[in-house]
Amino acid sequence: MNAVADGAGELLVADRDGIRTVTLNRPHRKNAMTWAIWRELADVLRDTGMDRSVRALVLTGAGGAFCSGADISVPDARHPMDKMRIFSDLALQLHELPTPTIAKVTGVAVGAGWNLALGCDLVVATPDATFAQIFARRGLSLDLGGSWLLPKLVGLQQAKRLALLAETIDAARAETLGLVTWIVAADEIDGFTDDLAARLAAGPPVALAQTKALLNEGADATLREALAGESRAQGVNFATADAPEAYTAFAEKRAPRFTGAWSLPPAGNSRHAEGSKAVGSREHE
Repeated sequence: MNAVADGAGELLVADRDGIRTVTLNRPHRKNAMTWAIWRELADVLRDTGMDRSVRALVLTGAGGAFCSGADISVPDARHPMDKMRIFSDLALQLHELPTPTIAKVTGVAVGAGWNLALGCDLVVATPDATFAQIFARRGLSLDLGGSWLLPKLVGLQQAKRLALLAETIDAARAETLGLVTWIVAADEIDGFTDDLAARLAAGPPVALAQTKALLNEGADATLREALAGESRAQGVNFATADAPEAYTAFAEKRAPRFTGAWSLPPAGNSRHAEGSKAVGSREHE
């Protein structure tokens, strides 16, 4: 896919080689989000989920910050519950997005901004990145999925510590808690993230989407439910061209070329259809 850039405003979207990079672009406010940007981001996520050419998504911020949460300095007269529906819908879209996602975090990631990063599948951060569930300092409780994400990632007691005390932690502490996947030097993070996204984009898209869904669902499933889900997913995987391609590439000692293409023959041309016609013809003999 050719390089494509969309927008010169507060949310930048650029596509290149199967990788979509979404940049929060309000550096003068440490990328604090207005309600208009939250809605725009939700639209981008919805479009990404429907675009088969996008094989990985990178979410980042401009100007040395990831996201300082919602911009409470911008007046908005809508009902709080309407605002929360926007948050809830976006959190679900990010969590259920079939495309693998990476949060590239530099500088601050606080409040809803941190939970936006935690909603991604992988988090890459610079050593100077800082994180805080800042809600309690603002007289608020968790949102954008924080009440679900934190206990899943760090356990209930550590989640309560982070949320109730609203402590700011550095990247090293976040990595120890399992809230950051990699810490990478500031001058290396762009190249590292590009390589990581390229590796995801080169993977089998259908299989990766199903693996992501299985892991997300498995967090709340019984073993029996998880095994049933795995069985259904493998049936779909074997119906794509990617599984045979992997075996062929292994035999030919080359890298596989995954497409996610559906490999079942059209019903009218299937051997099953031909067999049915043959049986039918014999029945009329």
